[in-house]
This record gives sequence, structure tokens and C-alpha cells, in this order.
Amino acid sequence: MQIEHWDYSRGEPSEANIRRWLRSQGYDVATYTYSPGTFFPNHTHSIDKKDAVISGRFRLIAAGLEFVLEAGDALEIPAGTIHSAEVIGNESVVSLDATR
Repeated sequence: MQIEHWDYSRGEPSEANIRRWLRSQGYDVATYTYSPGTFFPNHTHSIDKKDAVISGRFRLIAAGLEFVLEAGDALEIPAGTIHSAEVIGNESVVSLDATR
């Protein structure tokens, strides 16, 4: 697992551009805003997913590794992977939750 940083050849890392990029990979996409202090304890999903950040900082711990996602970053989380997530700092995280 590794962070995918935004490729500026696709334009700016706006919500519309990131959503378009995720859909081109076959994902269904939903937008969520998480307030400072939001924490999701260890859990799994039965489907593959990808978390992408529009703004804020989002820490994910998956497969024993720590990842900090910032604007334009994405992380693929395979089905069944135990992971947790939390908002870092005082800014809300706007995230695109992509599933397939």
C-alpha cells in the first residue's frame, strides 16, 4: 500500500477532478466531511475502497503502516484490510470515499 499523490497533468486536485479520476477507475464515489477529532477505530470493509482527500489531513493506519493523506492524496484499501482513520489538526477533512 502506498499513497497516490495527485498528478497535476489531470488539472488541479479539485473535488470534481478527483471524483472524475476515481470514477474512471470504476469506483462509486461519495463525499464526506469529518470534523476535527473524528476517529474511526479498527474496522474492515467487504469491498475494495479508496479514500481521497480534498482538504485537511487524514491519518490512516492500515496493514500495520501509517499514512497521512493531504489534499490530492488517495489510498487504496483492499477488502478485508483492518484499518483505522482519524482527522489530524483543527481543520475538517473533506474526503471522497470510493468503493467498488
